[in-house]
This record gives sequence, C-alpha cells and structure tokens, in this order.
Amino acid sequence: MNKSELFSDFNEISSKAWKQKIQYELQGEDYNNKLVWESPEGIKVKPFYNSEDLKAIGLSGKPKNQGWSTAQGIYAGNAKLANKKALDAITRGAECICFTVPSSEINIHQLLNEIDLGQTIIHFDLQFLSVQYVQSLLTVTENHLQKVFTNIDIVGHLARNGNWHYNLDQDHKILGEILNLNHEQTLGVDMALYANAGADLVQQLAYALAHANEYLNHLNNHHKDKLKNTVTTFKVAVGSNYFFEIAKLRALRILFGTLAREYGALEYCHIIATPTLRNKTLYDYNTNMLRTATECMSAILGGADTILNMTYDSIYHKDNEFGERMARNQLLILKNESYFDKVDNAADGAYYIESITHQLSSKALDQFKQIEAGGGFLVQLKAHHIQKKIKESASKEQDSFMKGDKILVGTNRYASRSDKMKDSLELYPFVKTHTRKTLIEPIIEKRLSEEWEQQRLKTE
Repeated sequence: MNKSELFSDFNEISSKAWKQKIQYELQGEDYNNKLVWESPEGIKVKPFYNSEDLKAIGLSGKPKNQGWSTAQGIYAGNAKLANKKALDAITRGAECICFTVPSSEINIHQLLNEIDLGQTIIHFDLQFLSVQYVQSLLTVTENHLQKVFTNIDIVGHLARNGNWHYNLDQDHKILGEILNLNHEQTLGVDMALYANAGADLVQQLAYALAHANEYLNHLNNHHKDKLKNTVTTFKVAVGSNYFFEIAKLRALRILFGTLAREYGALEYCHIIATPTLRNKTLYDYNTNMLRTATECMSAILGGADTILNMTYDSIYHKDNEFGERMARNQLLILKNESYFDKVDNAADGAYYIESITHQLSSKALDQFKQIEAGGGFLVQLKAHHIQKKIKESASKEQDSFMKGDKILVGTNRYASRSDKMKDSLELYPFVKTHTRKTLIEPIIEKRLSEEWEQQRLKTE
C-alpha cells in the first residue's frame, strides 16, 4: 500500500479547523491565555503544530551530522594516570576521549601511549597556548590527524578568565602559527560557557556565532587559504528544556552554515555536547542522572557529533569510578539498547521542532547583527555588554528558581531534609572568587541552586 492509498480515507484538516475545535472545547476560555505559553526567549509555543507551520517558514537546508560518538572526559594532570584511565574507558565502550591538559609539562607521548588513534577520537582542551606543544601533539598523531581535535579557543579563554594568554596581538600571532601547522581541526568555540553562566538560548546562539565570526575574520584576513578546510568545533551545554535544546543545536548548524557561506568557508561544524552545569544539584544528587539522561537525548536528536556526559557527582567529587561508569553507560544504553544510533537527523521535518528552530535562528541572527553593528564580539566583551546581558538573563532565571516557578526536584521542591552533604565534599561546589587584575570582567559559570545549598550546609 502506498502513502496516497493509506491516507485517502482521511480528509486534510486545516490549522484553522483545529483551532476552532480547541476553542469550542475550551467553553469560552481564551485560547491564547489558556494554551499558549511564552519561553524566556520570547517564543510563543502553541498547543499544536501541523504542516502549515512548515509551509509558513520554509525549510532551509543545513549540513547534516553522520552519527555520534560516546565520549569520556579526563583531566590530564598526570599523564600516566590519565592514560591508564583513558585505556580503561575505551575498553568499556568510550569511542572518544576528551583530555583537559593543564600544563605544557604533560608528556604527550605518555598521555597517548597505546591508544589506538585509528579507532578513538581525541579532543584536547589545552589550558595554555603553545605552538611547540601543538606541534609535538600533531607529530605524535600524524597518521591519524582526522581523529584529533586541538580546539584552540583564545577568545573563549579571554571570556572565561578575563585575560588573554599573553595579549591580543601575541595570542593571535601564536594562533596563526598553529594554523600554519595545517591541522584542519584546530579551532574551538566554547559556547557552553554562556549557557552555564545563565544566557538564554538565543543569547547562546548569538554569542557563539559572534565568537566564531572572530575566527572567520582572522582566517579571512590572514589565512584565506585555510577557510575552505578549517573545521570549527563548538562545545555546547545542553539544558533540560528538551525540545528547545534539540532546536538549539539544529539552529547552530543553520546559523554557522549561513555565516560560513558569507566567507566562502567550510560550512560544516563539529558539535561536542555536554549536559549543562546550570541545573545540577548538590542535594538529592542522584536526580542529576535523570537530568543528564534527557539532556544527552536532546543532544543526540539535535545532531551533536560527540556526546560528553557528566557524572552525577562531578560538582563535589574529585574522582569517582562508579559515577564515570554510570555516565558512560547512560550513553551506551542510549546507543546500543535504545536505538538512538539508528537514524541520523531524526528530528528533520517535525513540525514543532522545525518551528522552534526557525524562531531561535531568526532571533539569534538579529542579535548577532546587533553585536556586529556594535563593533563585534571582542569590542562588546571589552565594553562589558555581553556580560551585562548574560547577568540579566541569569538574574531572571534565578528569581524564577527562588520563587519556585522553576523547579529543581530535590532542591526547591520535594527536598529531603535527611540529606547530609557537609562530610562528602571533596571539591568546593560553589563559585570561587579570587581578587586579581583582569582586562575584562570574566563570564562566570554558576549553578542555580548554589545559594540555596549554602544555606542548607550551614544548618546541617
């Protein structure tokens, strides 16, 4: 039976007819007030969507992802121990390792010892800027460079720390030297910083696009020959607004593809997604596993290339083999038992998701244009406009949490007073403050429940 035969007995129902039926069932109550709600981004969400919504927006083609990899994050403060942990994670199902390397003293040979780079993708988060170190890294991995992402992000370092590694000119000079090493997967954009600091979804997309534009400008002005083959990697934090987060990742690909075309650059971007820090809690910490499960699902359906899960206890434990195993197994279950690897780009054509994707893209593009009209991302950072806007968004979300409108189960709703955490803290789980001189005000990541938890700790 073909499609036309299958649906021939059913008349097509218009959006207007559906709305009239709903209005009748409401028995006089106002449709908009009762059933239409507005997101923090100003997007009005209707109770139903149909094919007319797609006709209204028109679907723009976007680059597709080709499956996704399960990742394990490892802090490489000790090369030998980090290597041992990586080999164990790979044996247990990790397809990608994300190394955070704090110092150029970390021996890259020892760190990658016996890792099969033909099978395992490696992402590096280098917390320093060194041509020599990247050169040695690329030399060690020269036969498998397509599996290696160096993710150099000097603008992200400035936004997070308030200072350049050295200074604006020196950082860009070193970045240029690294680009001249001809590794295609050099550039990174830390979009997760904006989400974890409290930016709304439109802000996250607009700031990520403006952030990436700084690099495309640099390539266009100084390395035009690299535009066509340089891959930009976006690190994205995924929150709990399930369908909106799916749409956010899809909107990111559309927006970056649109921007890249203006430069004649590679339209494809690599997305590494991780659950947001913003909604994770100290008390009733097992609830964090429920949050990370749905956030990873959003990341997969949104089209992320790599999924880096977060352990349920990462905010207060230095290291926990059980927590790491649970985080990794969540991804393995989604991939191998829940069949989330069987269909790529599964959300394509979904009326609701396509509509949200279009609205997020449009709003973010407008905001990006405003940033560029104001001098660009670096100028706006230096003037503290970006920081101010993020603080305003974070403050609104914080107020909603404190009033109980935004619920974190186990914290501001259904909290167990028997939970005791004071003796379990191996890490300080709150924002740390250090008095130091910075070029700009840094963007600070902060969890919603911090003040609430600090008060509870005092009363234990």
